[in-house]
Amino acid sequence: MISLKLVRRNLLKHKMRSALTIASLVVGIFLLCVLRSLVVAIESGVQGAKRDRLVVQSAVSLFVSLPLNYQAKMEEVPGVAKIVKWQWFGAYWQEPKNFFANFATDPDALFDVFPEIEIVEGSVEEWRKDRRGCIVGDKIAEEYHWKVGQTIPLISAIFPPPQGDTWEFTVSAIYRPKSTAIDRRTMFFQWEYFEKGVEPLYGESPGTGTYFLRLAPGADQNEVMRRIEAMYENGPQRVTCSTEAAFQMQFVTMMGNIPTLMMSIGTGVLIAIALACVNTMLMAFRDQAHDVGIMKALGFTDGGVAGYMLSQSLFLCLLGGLLGVALAKGSQPLLMMGPMGAMFPGYDVTNRTMVIAASLSAAIGLVAGFVPALAARRMRSVDALRSVE
Repeated sequence: MISLKLVRRNLLKHKMRSALTIASLVVGIFLLCVLRSLVVAIESGVQGAKRDRLVVQSAVSLFVSLPLNYQAKMEEVPGVAKIVKWQWFGAYWQEPKNFFANFATDPDALFDVFPEIEIVEGSVEEWRKDRRGCIVGDKIAEEYHWKVGQTIPLISAIFPPPQGDTWEFTVSAIYRPKSTAIDRRTMFFQWEYFEKGVEPLYGESPGTGTYFLRLAPGADQNEVMRRIEAMYENGPQRVTCSTEAAFQMQFVTMMGNIPTLMMSIGTGVLIAIALACVNTMLMAFRDQAHDVGIMKALGFTDGGVAGYMLSQSLFLCLLGGLLGVALAKGSQPLLMMGPMGAMFPGYDVTNRTMVIAASLSAAIGLVAGFVPALAARRMRSVDALRSVE
């Protein structure tokens, strides 16, 4: 039976060395958890995409608007059940750092195309009645302490307001999505308010950036996409129609192969931690070689001595790893309050991430302790007693 008290006392013989090893594990596992959580956040929109939703955008660029009369024509395509338009507004609250996604849309069609948007406070009816009304994600409401009925002024660098310096909105409801396809830090407001506000600027009704289509049950996804693209093959504005997952993937690829880069960095950090722990345990074995000889002379078996060395490595690595996991989870609210929260709204240190990190800590402990444990097992008592501490 391996005594945990004996393991702890031997590790505390060199407090600084043990503390530095634990600290390196804390930092490394913390970074690993953060990097993996960022990758999950980046890919969450793709994974949460619905198979029965399509996105129509300009074939030239996402920033080229589509005419509003496209909607009525696309509604006639067999297999299309409902359409809603989204127009990026690009506004912020009070200061540029308070930036979040905001879209002009149709309140009547939004919930038909996105049934996973669930109102948790306020009502859709109030939003539909108030032209200046909006619905906001629960994360925004929590971060900025917004309440239903509150008036919020927003500044848009893209669309100047019709009067004054800001656009005025009233919070009609707060929502919480049932899937990761919808960001919890997004605001939706009435298309009519947007249209009437920018008409003086354009001299006519503006176009929209994208159309989201919900397919009828049993509709052929590929056939619907083919028909829509063929309708506007000769203009006036060519379109591309894609699945929601493919549309979300655009934003991942815009940033380059960020997930691979992040995981490569994480792997490098992991290898560096493992090497540091191996070095620590080799030094510990050298210091404890004399003790190993005494333990064998007192009757400890080869397996018992090997387990004793391995236990030290596991204890050290698991302690540092668990502290790193706790730090990553505990710092999540703080990280979400900064710019990272706006860039990666789906950031979350999940239970799966924490289990993986803890398992990797245990694996590092086994790897780091394997060579010292094997050496202790093979060492003869006489040779060990000859060694000098």
